[in-house]
Amino acid sequence: MAILIYSENSSVREKWFSALKDQWQVYQASTAKELFVLMKRLPIETLLVHLGAISTGGLQELCAQKGGCKIFALSDRPDDGEGLSCLQLGCVGYANTYIAPARLNSAIEAVESGLVWVGNSLMQYLIKGLAAGAGGHDVKEPDVQQAPAALANLSNREYEIAGLVTEGLQNSEIAQRMDISERTVKAHLSSIYTKTQTKGRLSLALLMRKG
Repeated sequence: MAILIYSENSSVREKWFSALKDQWQVYQASTAKELFVLMKRLPIETLLVHLGAISTGGLQELCAQKGGCKIFALSDRPDDGEGLSCLQLGCVGYANTYIAPARLNSAIEAVESGLVWVGNSLMQYLIKGLAAGAGGHDVKEPDVQQAPAALANLSNREYEIAGLVTEGLQNSEIAQRMDISERTVKAHLSSIYTKTQTKGRLSLALLMRKG
């Protein structure tokens, strides 16, 4: 898989390149002109964009002509509002510019598998939006048309935990609410994801909402 990283900051490019080069084929662009040239010339599958190097209009243009390329935005000062705007434009990921290398690789693997990847804060914001009836803030997630059948496989305890996830509760809060350990919550969630064929909290919340 070919990844293109774009930032005007050489240290940022080096950080991302070092984190990804052992697992992916990585190209670099340091100017907007170079970015668009490489996008046309190379079979880029995922583009990492440093938001400090591109305007909102530029990002919108990228998302409009991306073709099959997945666009992942990274911000020096991430916040939920900015992250939501990026997702609404068509980005599949949003994270801190200085995300840890291992976490960056995990994020790339997630978007390559078809997931939307965001940090914990924005994830909770999106899930709470679902709970409030905000339609997931128009964020596209995997098809969940078979919700009733998938949810029927859950035990009563698993269904209860899935419901708490949909309310926007984190693992520690679920553990406290149900008087169980966080380890037990994680074990239940692993089983829930397997039974429902979901791959994360947001897709699970969407499934519960459809069900």
